[in-house]
Amino acid sequence: MKIDRMVSYILIVVIVVALASVIYIIISPSSGEKFTEFYILGPDGKAGNYPTNLTVGENGTVTVGIVNHEGTSVSYELVMRSNNVIFKNKTYKLKNKEKKEIPLTFQLNQSGTRQNLEFLLYKLPNTQQPYRSLNLLINVN
Repeated sequence: MKIDRMVSYILIVVIVVALASVIYIIISPSSGEKFTEFYILGPDGKAGNYPTNLTVGENGTVTVGIVNHEGTSVSYELVMRSNNVIFKNKTYKLKNKEKKEIPLTFQLNQSGTRQNLEFLLYKLPNTQQPYRSLNLLINVN
């Protein structure tokens, strides 16, 4: 009888601890990984069909996407450049889970194969080291 009573008490304690753990997990779920999505879309709004072959002076169009999953509002600086020529340099402030898609048009005025168009995303206040970066190689005739 004494052993049955002790087993009952242990089971009650285990059930209470399990219920408390489930309630804690429901009330305060883990925040998960904090990150920023940074991507390029082609002119048709899809991840492909990028303007990789242009003639000198021809316009190329892409859309750059930024999605904040950092858990707080973040200010970003977007820089688009090629051969030390800056085409875009603008600051965006995004709330947590906010998405911004920025259409960008550029024109490369120097012929050459495999010119590197860089997209640099800085997480402010750090402007020394890019937080994320993307590259698009373009042949210009």
